[in-house]
Amino acid sequence: MKYILLGYSMLKKFPQEERYEMSSQARRALVSVLLNYVEGYARSKKKVMLNLYETSYGSLQESICIFYLATKLKYISTKEYMELFILKEEIAKMEWSTIEGLRKDTKNTK
Repeated sequence: MKYILLGYSMLKKFPQEERYEMSSQARRALVSVLLNYVEGYARSKKKVMLNLYETSYGSLQESICIFYLATKLKYISTKEYMELFILKEEIAKMEWSTIEGLRKDTKNTK
């Protein structure tokens, strides 16, 4: 949740002309990280769960890429980006571990 809230606060620094472009895409990606993870957790079929966790992981990578681009466009500072990146790495490690575990489970249940 902290990652999403921090990302949203940084989006306020983006210029107005990005309101319907990068900002909108970043908001969707940020929220998708949490929503797909939660939906995956709520599923009982492991393959469906795995798919949603992978979607969440992809959204996580997409969102950080947007903020990396924002540093290059000077919308946010490198320091701000790194704060978000550190949080992203924590989430990514947790999600990847979960994904790898589910992949092993689904291979064993064929």
